[in-house]
Amino acid sequence: MADSSGARGAAASQTEGSRSAGLFERAQRSIPGGVNSPVRAFRAVGGTPRFIQRAEGPYLWDADGKRYIDYIGSWGPMILGHGHPAVLEAVQQAARDGFSFGAPTEREVELAEEILELVPSAEQVRLVSSGTEAAMSALRLARGATGRAKIVKFEGCYHGHADALLVKAGSGLATFGHPTSAGVPAEVVQHTLVLTYNDVAQLEAAFDAHGAEIACVMIEPIAGNMNFVRAGVPFMRRLRELCTRHGALLVFDEVMTGFRVALGGAQSLYAQQIPGFKPDLSVFGKVIGGGMPLAAFAGPRAVMELLAPLGPVYQAGTLSGNPVATACGLATLREIQKPGFFEALTRSTRSLTDGLLDAASEAGVPMVGDCEGGMFGFFFLQDAGSAQAGLPQNYAQVMATDGDRFNRFFHGMLERGVYLAPALYEAGFVSAAHTPADIEATLAAARAALR
Repeated sequence: MADSSGARGAAASQTEGSRSAGLFERAQRSIPGGVNSPVRAFRAVGGTPRFIQRAEGPYLWDADGKRYIDYIGSWGPMILGHGHPAVLEAVQQAARDGFSFGAPTEREVELAEEILELVPSAEQVRLVSSGTEAAMSALRLARGATGRAKIVKFEGCYHGHADALLVKAGSGLATFGHPTSAGVPAEVVQHTLVLTYNDVAQLEAAFDAHGAEIACVMIEPIAGNMNFVRAGVPFMRRLRELCTRHGALLVFDEVMTGFRVALGGAQSLYAQQIPGFKPDLSVFGKVIGGGMPLAAFAGPRAVMELLAPLGPVYQAGTLSGNPVATACGLATLREIQKPGFFEALTRSTRSLTDGLLDAASEAGVPMVGDCEGGMFGFFFLQDAGSAQAGLPQNYAQVMATDGDRFNRFFHGMLERGVYLAPALYEAGFVSAAHTPADIEATLAAARAALR
């Protein structure tokens, strides 16, 4: 995505001589790019990243003491807001008991039981430390369970940085993907087929050509790494049918959507519209750790028992089921199950999304948007005519939206104390801590920025 020189200039004028600017300069001497995860560098939007000093409720404060209304929420985990009292108490008690044991604890059993209670498709769950680790392990398990090598993913869906999943589309349907990162040999991704999201005809053709060789299809049911793009119900229904018919496992990557768009994750939303629907394996992260490094993959007992020490599929991790992380995740999951929690969160997110679209319409700026639970996204369009086509349905359509306008809007909001994801391609997140006053302050900033 092209940087906006205007956005860069505005950002530079705001941050020159700031502590964030000084810290970023210092960081670049010891950390590649000055950051420990690429999107934090603001390369997509231009300008200087803000170094965050502390957070509370729906707010962040940067190193210069400026407060922001936070719609990143640590990229999704902070569904309760920052520093929720019940979560803090649980984490502090767990830390007093010990940071890590390298041995089983009762709390990891409790967390596993809690996840399984909320996810009817799963009978067993394995805890790990990151979404990448969970997706990578689910992929290995699917190959081990089926005895097949080939996998299918969709362009624009991100499943972590495991080699076999860092792939872009090939030149045609019958070709397999190409690495999107240096250091990934072509032979590592030779079994990865990359398809267009929401394209039923292409999906059917892929199974016609390779059905007997496909171990699994991995998909983000609501793609949060294309901003916010849903898999259509007819597409998902056909995907489930084809996987069942050809003996491939359907793997739902719910690292972002799990316990965020609904209490039962995105799969519960599809189950309401497709009788008997369920994925074969599910990958979770973010919310289940409450902001600490924790993720999981889950599925039916017959598949999960193929994992070591019971079966031949090896997976291990020193910090898996970490006692402090499980305390954080367990406290978070218990809070979001309280009556009315998701109804209130959904109202807040819908109020924000509708308000942004109304503000854009009033300003004569073409924009579309969508939301579910506590997750939302919006796209600036190149012209008013594009709005007639509706929301983007795949990566190519996302790429055709107005990136320069997004960059200007991002910096306009940042200057007004609203922290959105610093990239067109990332979804946003609302927490239970966001009040109606926070939403209205955000919309007032948006109206000003859109002008």
